[in-house]
Amino acid sequence: MLIVLPPSEAKSLPTSGMSLAPASLSFANELTIPRAEVWKRLISVASGPKNRALSTLGLTTGLADELIRNSNLRSALCGPAIKIYVGVLYGALDWATLSTVAKKRGESELLIVSALFGALRPLDRIPAYRLSMQVKLPKIGPLGSYWKKYLAQPLDAVESELIVDMRSQTYLRAWAPNPAHTAHVRVFTEKGATRSVVSHMAKFTRGQITRSLLSLPKSPKNIGELSSALGMDYQIDVIEPKSAREPYFLDVILQA
Repeated sequence: MLIVLPPSEAKSLPTSGMSLAPASLSFANELTIPRAEVWKRLISVASGPKNRALSTLGLTTGLADELIRNSNLRSALCGPAIKIYVGVLYGALDWATLSTVAKKRGESELLIVSALFGALRPLDRIPAYRLSMQVKLPKIGPLGSYWKKYLAQPLDAVESELIVDMRSQTYLRAWAPNPAHTAHVRVFTEKGATRSVVSHMAKFTRGQITRSLLSLPKSPKNIGELSSALGMDYQIDVIEPKSAREPYFLDVILQA
């Protein structure tokens, strides 16, 4: 099983550790060069005129401190990605309280798709930063399109009988896994006969589901086993693909 996560905008600031070591990151052979290009362009933007930098990165004036972090990217202290990302999904996952066995599985079964790094494993050491996959960096363009050129080779080579995709549409653009083995998790609330898409609770629920999957005695190997495992705690609908190019959808239904 491979569980694909988005990063989070909210990040913790390491208080100790080493600075960024590109060769130590996962997929270094394939991604070091494209990563370096993104870092270069981000540092250039963040170090330039403030208003232009804020506009390019889609930040408000209240987030101007993020420009300083981005401009100091290469010298900033680093920590494990799974601890740097502290948004809603990661709060619900609550890595620190997972069992030793679940954490060990997570090291090999979790994959984080990032606008700054392309793809990461949980223990890759990274600094705090601010960059969304929606951003268009000078001389690079939209980051979703940029990473799509580089992620297919290393990520398609990751062997997995089942891929559970927790990403939002923005991050889905960067890599499309084999649809025949992929279940994209969606979250809805249901009131009577009406279902509605949710945002905050979707992130929280995806974090809870990730935690549940890592804590299972045995990883599910196909869509049926996945649905059965999660069906013990959630109302699940499996939506089969309409074509060979589409993934399965695993709809999680929460009562409003």
